[in-house]
Amino acid sequence: MRLISYRMIILIICTVIFSVINLFGLMRLIPLYITIPLLFLFIYLTVFTMTYRNVYRGR
Repeated sequence: MRLISYRMIILIICTVIFSVINLFGLMRLIPLYITIPLLFLFIYLTVFTMTYRNVYRGR
């Protein structure tokens, strides 16, 4: 089991990329109604995958 999986690295890179794209949206180069939901989605997925644990809840 890896400490940081490839999925986590990809999500962190995507979060950084969408942060830069959101800066373009703040400069009104790209519409904000496109950039803000994408940034929120990737921040949510990154935090979710960092904090998700496989917990055995059986008997």
